[in-house]
Amino acid sequence: MKCPYCSHSNTRVIDSRPADENNSIRRRRACDICGKRFTTYEKVETIPLIVIKKDDNRETFDRSKIEAGVLRACHKRPISADQISGLVDAVETEVFNREEKEISSETIGELVMNKLKGLDTVAYVRFASVYREFKDINTFMDELKKVMSGN
Repeated sequence: MKCPYCSHSNTRVIDSRPADENNSIRRRRACDICGKRFTTYEKVETIPLIVIKKDDNRETFDRSKIEAGVLRACHKRPISADQISGLVDAVETEVFNREEKEISSETIGELVMNKLKGLDTVAYVRFASVYREFKDINTFMDELKKVMSGN
């Protein structure tokens, strides 16, 4: 494994332990050249999941897209990085637990919205407004009424 600090390829594992409910292994490594330490995670390689977009195009599942959307929705909200990471982890786990080869972006969006609704209603409404592409104030107000009534 290449050192992220000095780019030298001589690094060694100094500690290994299970992580992510035994779904991955966390390894602490040390660079033999610069002496700095860093962490890596090892996961089982899976067949790539294909996401069916709204326009019927298909692309490989990309966790970072979910992270980016959730981060934008949670901007300037009292939500910790751990809560965001936990939410994205939960969505990713649900997606992969379906054991399907393809999943619609719509399904992923609904999973994210359901998780955000329980975390922060403002973040939920922000995500929903972009995801559902509210065309006018009435559709936006309809969604707000649903949130306020607890649906």
